[in-house]
Amino acid sequence: MLRSLRFAALFGGLILSASALAVDIDAASYGYPLTNPFEATIATTPPDLRPELPLDDDIDQKTRSITLRPEREFELPDNFWPVKKLTYRIATQGKAAPLIFLIAGTGARYDSSLNEYLKKLYYKAGYHVVQLSSPTSFDFMSAASRFATPGITKEDAEDMYRVMQAVRAQNPDVHVTDYYLTGYSLGALDAAFVAHLDETRRSFNFKKVLLLNPPVNLYTSITNLDKLVQTEVKGINNSTTFYELVLNKLTRYFQQKGYIDLNDALLYDFQQSKQHLTNEQMAMLIGTSFRFSAADIAFTSDLINRRGLITPPKTPITEGTSLTPYLKRALQCDFDCYITEQVIPMWRARTDGGSLLQLIDQVSLYALKDYLHDSPKIAVMHNADDVILGPGDLGFLRRTFGDRLTVYPLGGHCGNLNYRVNSDAMLEFFRG
Repeated sequence: MLRSLRFAALFGGLILSASALAVDIDAASYGYPLTNPFEATIATTPPDLRPELPLDDDIDQKTRSITLRPEREFELPDNFWPVKKLTYRIATQGKAAPLIFLIAGTGARYDSSLNEYLKKLYYKAGYHVVQLSSPTSFDFMSAASRFATPGITKEDAEDMYRVMQAVRAQNPDVHVTDYYLTGYSLGALDAAFVAHLDETRRSFNFKKVLLLNPPVNLYTSITNLDKLVQTEVKGINNSTTFYELVLNKLTRYFQQKGYIDLNDALLYDFQQSKQHLTNEQMAMLIGTSFRFSAADIAFTSDLINRRGLITPPKTPITEGTSLTPYLKRALQCDFDCYITEQVIPMWRARTDGGSLLQLIDQVSLYALKDYLHDSPKIAVMHNADDVILGPGDLGFLRRTFGDRLTVYPLGGHCGNLNYRVNSDAMLEFFRG
């Protein structure tokens, strides 16, 4: 009840309706302008509705690398030399302060645009901030993953935990009062498993953990995104590809503006123009981005483990090797393909695992239901129109988190994280 009152004050009179004690933000009072979830996912928040953030020059930050040397059956190929060390970014306050770890989403590096935004938001609020790559990113898989086959969330969390400990050991001069943890999208799922692991290892004793737009059923979220690639788009035929269609639209857009302006407001402004993407085109764009992430994961995992599914195991891969044939092959493998051909066989070999349904339960929030239900320090912020949610997912979150769940009516997948209302709520949660 106290938390509901705090949120009521925070949102200046927004109407909150309790549903299984969750905090549901009323659509009419929310004020987020993008009602299309695809558009919100791509364009995010209009610039004038975002919080004021510090410039990079105003942040005391360093980009550093750590060597973890995960024990594996095979050594990394020579062309992996840039990622034999894991890179991260740390921003410090120059005085005693709480430290917050940020975990990026699917395939994203530590310096993804959302991680950069969250870094600036929390740094301005007085936190030390550490930006970490997703366990599904190319660099994390190469430098920090013991099995280089992300998808077993418990294993990914253990790899991430080792990284966090190494980061702390490399920065002994940073005076930390408390540790906090957050992640967005798949990074939020990882954060939940990292928090659970910390309950027994007690290396950080996280004071609060915030999950932003997490997948509930990982397989459902993957399936939803994979299906977007199959969207039928008007204007695409044997002579015009989807990429040519989008490029032509962007070209006409810049011609009409009279100049090229590549900035973080580009997509929002583009969607307000006559060249804006249709629903089908936006769905295809989101799905295509996800498919490239899947291809990157499948290729990297196959190459590191010498499985021979995409790259022949005895074929030497050097800096001069053309990866185009392997990329084309990897793009034919969606996430379902990756799970079937690489994740499940590894899981069964290591754990005597069973069916796909058993794996789905183990790698999703279901596996932590009791812990999440009983842990008052963990909260979730999600969107009712998020494209990664499936039937029953919000119901699970309501039953599990109660009033520690905030449901926004709009925003798509992470599109409203840089909306001032959301940023204020995120800061309020950690301030407590």
